Amino acid sequence: MVEFTLWDILRNLLLATRWTIALSLVSFIGGGIVGALLLFVRIGGSRVARLFAKGYVELFQGAPLLMQLFLAFFGLGLFGIDVPAWLAAGVALVLWTAAFLAEIWRGCVESIARGQWEASSSLGMGYIQQMRWVILPQALKVAVPPTVGFSVQVVKGTALTSIIGFVELSKAGSVVTNATFQPFTVYGLVALIYFALCWPLSKSSQMLERKLNVAHRDH
Repeated sequence: MVEFTLWDILRNLLLATRWTIALSLVSFIGGGIVGALLLFVRIGGSRVARLFAKGYVELFQGAPLLMQLFLAFFGLGLFGIDVPAWLAAGVALVLWTAAFLAEIWRGCVESIARGQWEASSSLGMGYIQQMRWVILPQALKVAVPPTVGFSVQVVKGTALTSIIGFVELSKAGSVVTNATFQPFTVYGLVALIYFALCWPLSKSSQMLERKLNVAHRDH
């Protein structure tokens, strides 16, 4: 029987952590791009486009992420298309993240007083100019803390991708446990690594919120 030292276990978990970080970045960046498009459609598109964006947000927020991962991985397989686990995981998480970010940002934009829209309109600004110079700079101050805070949920959400075979931190923990028969040690380290990833994000969200509030008061 092969003996596994604490360093052997930790090394394997850290190697898998790279994929957790990579998947989190892809999900957050991709979701941010799609979410921004949904935001502009929700607040400035045609009625049909707004209904579509609203339906998208409600669908992806209402359906469990686990089911979305299953559909992304096995759905196309019904048509004979072989979908790699990493691709299915990335697509599902991007679409899921986009729905939440779009709603977070929509709330931030709509929190800006209506008078700001009216004042900028009276200056002859078009919709794009209003958003660029008046609304978005103010909404950004409101949006940064919840956006950074939601990134913690994205990191945690990557753990569910293990169910479709994507080898990230959570899946690696199961594999290492089966090899070492040391579940307490392995999952204890897994929990510590997740904490090391999420805690700085949570603190950053709090610090940014305080900093932006101070800047807003000074202004």
